[in-house]
Amino acid sequence: MLDFAIFAVTFLLALVGAVLYLYPASRQAAGIPGITPTEEKDGNLPDIVNSGSLHEFLVNLHERYGPVVSFWFGRRLVVSLGTVDVLKQLINPNKTLDPFETMLKSLLRYQSDSGNVSENHMRKKLYENGVNNCLRSNFALLLKLSEELLDKWLSYPESQHVPLCQHMLGFAMKSVTQMVMGSTFEDEQEVIRFQKNHGTDILSYLQVWSEIGKGFLDGSLDKSTTRKKQYEDALLQLESILKKIIKERKGRNFSQHIFIDSLVQGNLNDQQILEDTMIFSLASCIITAKLCTWAICFLTTYEEIQKKLYEEIDQVLGKGPITSEKIEELRYCRQVLCETVRTAKLTPVSARLQDIEGKIDKFIIPRETLVLYALGVVLQDPSTWSSPFKFDPERFDDESVMKTFSLLGFSGTRECPELRFAYMVATVLLSVLLRRLHLLSVKGQVIETKYELVTSSKEEAWITVSKRY
Repeated sequence: MLDFAIFAVTFLLALVGAVLYLYPASRQAAGIPGITPTEEKDGNLPDIVNSGSLHEFLVNLHERYGPVVSFWFGRRLVVSLGTVDVLKQLINPNKTLDPFETMLKSLLRYQSDSGNVSENHMRKKLYENGVNNCLRSNFALLLKLSEELLDKWLSYPESQHVPLCQHMLGFAMKSVTQMVMGSTFEDEQEVIRFQKNHGTDILSYLQVWSEIGKGFLDGSLDKSTTRKKQYEDALLQLESILKKIIKERKGRNFSQHIFIDSLVQGNLNDQQILEDTMIFSLASCIITAKLCTWAICFLTTYEEIQKKLYEEIDQVLGKGPITSEKIEELRYCRQVLCETVRTAKLTPVSARLQDIEGKIDKFIIPRETLVLYALGVVLQDPSTWSSPFKFDPERFDDESVMKTFSLLGFSGTRECPELRFAYMVATVLLSVLLRRLHLLSVKGQVIETKYELVTSSKEEAWITVSKRY
């Protein structure tokens, strides 16, 4: 099985550790309900580890103390927000920096963001244009990769179990590398070499992040000369590949417009282009893979929803060619993907540094306090969602529900570029697969959830397929 992370708990804790490492200490936010440190040096780290994940720790903490809670990471106070109402009081709709991307940059110790509002706005626009242009220019490529996977599944006997996580990761890796970085990665061997730059396992991306996380938590990366050198060599090799691509794409016109082209054509220096490409490719790969995996898992579980989605695909696309214009008309498919994000709690935790003093209800949040958005808690809050544990795509028929979803950064103008990319890729893939195949669950299989930066299954998820015609 392809396991999507080795250090499941330590990685999520690194999201906290990375930000605290990079920024100065915050003043104590006195009076916020929460728990006292379990240990003087580690704070509530033992409690988080015992809970199984940061998400599960936050679920318990918010159940006990309410929507605004505090705990200790080492000797630092952290504030977590667990309802839509309190998030509304703190979220700035004009804020251009995405908390998800900010966390990833912190983990890699990238600090090229400017405090200049106009420059940050410009970079956000470059991201948006990069996503839109690369999807538009590479729609035929995305369709080709989806049809290649379909052909593979069509060749299987109906009794054969398909390793869903493995196939979705491979599909996402191919899609992202070719659409973000171009024809350099058309050759499958080049993709494999790219993956191996991060470690011995094909899931190199999260191995790098897990290594960073482990280093932040226990300092072991700095203490081990061998491990540190291996990690730095791998990162340098990957960065050298990106630098080569940046150099090749500068000042030249290509028939294929890839994501990196939008950054090259913008007013960014080479280091900013490199960092933004690294972050976008890493995040897009994992989010796309997991969104596709969970969507198919839910469709195999809820046959009526799969049937309704097939009927929409058949009605909108018919037997003719799939086009980008027709894909945009698949409204129910988008609802299925939104409900997948919500039910799977796809990104259960996000974080930001409080840059100015804030206030939530009666509580003052001092400047430079680390604030967690407990999105996994919010996404299944019964005061916000009716039947929160039910997989119900039609809930998004309600405009107010979609507005709430957008506020959380999962849709609309606040939607992160990586998720926007993943939505389109997943829509095309599901359209291609469902036109020809019934997606079926494996009897007796229980899929357990592992909560990390992006939620995954603890073990491989298996499905079977049967031909519609």
